[in-house]
Amino acid sequence: MITSVARRSRIVAVLLVGGALVAAAGDTPPFAGRWDAIVVANGVEVPFAFEIVGEGPGIKGSFFNGDRRITSTEGRVENDTLVLSFAQYAARLEVAYQSGELTGKYQRGSRGAYPFRARRASTAASGATTAGVDAPSIAGIWIVEARSKKGESAWRFIVEQSGAEVSATILRVDGDTGTLRGAYRDGRFVLSHFSGARPLLLEVTPAADGTLSLRQNGQTELVAARADAPRAKAIGEPTDPEHHTSVKNPAEPLRFSFPDLSGRLVTNTDPRFRGKVLLVNISGSWCPNCHDEAPFLVSLHQKYRSKGLEVVTLSFEEPDQLTHPTRLRAFVAQYGIEYTVLLAGEPEQLAEKVPQAVNLNAFPTTFLLGRDGRVRGVHAGFPSPGSGQFYTNAERDLTAQVERLLAERPGTN
Repeated sequence: MITSVARRSRIVAVLLVGGALVAAAGDTPPFAGRWDAIVVANGVEVPFAFEIVGEGPGIKGSFFNGDRRITSTEGRVENDTLVLSFAQYAARLEVAYQSGELTGKYQRGSRGAYPFRARRASTAASGATTAGVDAPSIAGIWIVEARSKKGESAWRFIVEQSGAEVSATILRVDGDTGTLRGAYRDGRFVLSHFSGARPLLLEVTPAADGTLSLRQNGQTELVAARADAPRAKAIGEPTDPEHHTSVKNPAEPLRFSFPDLSGRLVTNTDPRFRGKVLLVNISGSWCPNCHDEAPFLVSLHQKYRSKGLEVVTLSFEEPDQLTHPTRLRAFVAQYGIEYTVLLAGEPEQLAEKVPQAVNLNAFPTTFLLGRDGRVRGVHAGFPSPGSGQFYTNAERDLTAQVERLLAERPGTN
């Protein structure tokens, strides 16, 4: 009798252990933590930091643009596969966990897909791998020789440096590349950036004549000179965003007539805009620089709407998003936008839909209208915090222009 009981106990114990092993085998893989990730864009591997937090239906992933997080809007785990949706980019990351690594794809709908892989981030202190590396100093502002479709002849390359580690961005008239980060090794600085959009690998090689050679995504070769060097003066000045775009007749009110997200037609003559200072913002939820600008417009609207400021965004989207603007709705929700957002057309229709503008080719662009509806200023593009003083100056200058317009009464300008 005792032997029979003992045998049954051993059987139960074995079953319990076996069940525990089965349960352990079916546990969710350990996705949470920091990852050193790579996407492959046009055959180029672009490294970046990625972070996953939470578990189950609360699991989230984040890209980074400098100190700003771009966080998933929905997540789930199916077996050993993690699916994260980034509705603000109409994108989805789907990765499998195996042997401590993540592999899969980052899909952006009609904008294509990037192969994705990641390993656990190193626990070494920042800079440990570059300790003792004797890196040349490239900190400061550089002028980059450029030939862009927007008519630019020069860009800015803005660099912060600590030892062998650097943080930088390229600033153009429409905005910057986002914050690139990297370090000096084997005679060059290798920097990269991916925030869910605009993947960029930048190799920066100091030359003997004091210039820098900039190689973008393994292809485009650019030359940069320090802003105070004679070579920079020969390159020329970067385009002034305050003078890039204008209007044909400043004496005329700026006109618009487009549906909002509920399908209701909104025009510049609507009572809600009468006698108000108005910012008419050209944007698109696909546009990374528009994402950079949105938090500023939101804060500006919140601060000054009680004093007579209104903001209207004319959003230019791809055909599928014009029909079902899911990404634009997520963009609005992401930044807590309370001002008016209108569906204006496709990006290629910019000149057709805003015919009063001259040289309108930068996303974003913001028209500043006085209380009489006339254009009093235009600002092309918008930098991210990675542009340092140029980001600070853009916010300061646009705020000052809004305050001046709010202080005017109709007919006083």
